[in-house]
Amino acid sequence: MKQLIIFFIAYGFGIYTYAQNPIKILPSKAVHGPDNGSLVIIGGGTVVSEIWDEIIKLGGGADKARFVVVTNASGEGEDFHSAAIDTLSRRLGADKVTRFHLKTISDANDSKELEVLRQATGIYFSGGRQWRIADAYLNTLAHQEFFNLLSRGGVIAGSSAGASIQGSFLWRGDTSGPNILIGDHTQGLGFLKNSAIDQHLIVRNRQFDLVDFIKQAPQFIGLGLDESTAVVVQKDDLEVIGKSVVAIYDHSSPFFFLHKKQHYDLKERKIKK
Repeated sequence: MKQLIIFFIAYGFGIYTYAQNPIKILPSKAVHGPDNGSLVIIGGGTVVSEIWDEIIKLGGGADKARFVVVTNASGEGEDFHSAAIDTLSRRLGADKVTRFHLKTISDANDSKELEVLRQATGIYFSGGRQWRIADAYLNTLAHQEFFNLLSRGGVIAGSSAGASIQGSFLWRGDTSGPNILIGDHTQGLGFLKNSAIDQHLIVRNRQFDLVDFIKQAPQFIGLGLDESTAVVVQKDDLEVIGKSVVAIYDHSSPFFFLHKKQHYDLKERKIKK
């Protein structure tokens, strides 16, 4: 494990290369979170009402919110149904929710396909396999529009695979299955900079899986989220909401748990009092 971690950190985070020009990342005052906008990173399982309330509030409220639900993680066939579409449609109205499932890199670089992203106040990444999201959008114009949404103050949310993809290092990104921690896809969309994100933490007994990675890569922050639990990240402030706990992985200690309503300073790497 240690040798694999060193290899992937030293040689560009993976063996896959992408035929895209790097997207434009502006200088940031925040170390890990976005300078503008908000992230809601959810650990999978049932997304409880408290979390949906926060997502909609950060997306402009029920009157102004316009959400795009990215369903690529769910599969490559024609059934792209997502429970998130149903929930957001019920809360906001179906006319305020759009499914987004581009199939090719060409589509993700087609400005006409991206107009719905430019009108959105929120983006939600549904669960499944996170590498499918990377294959469809990494370093494309669509990826740039995701960042543009944050820049204008919107919210990006996602659960399970939609949580892990928000990190910069794509944890459990192997095409053969989620039990391979460092696999053939290792670059996430990078909304939470210098980070690796795990989910279904306690339910699937994953609480020790990020320890060695963070020990060997101290510039990274690790997040492990249990089900029905989320973190809200604005700049470098992280707050826990939902039903269970979130593990913080820092090189100075294996990990520790944060509970509901606790805040953590990602820049200073300490719990806020």
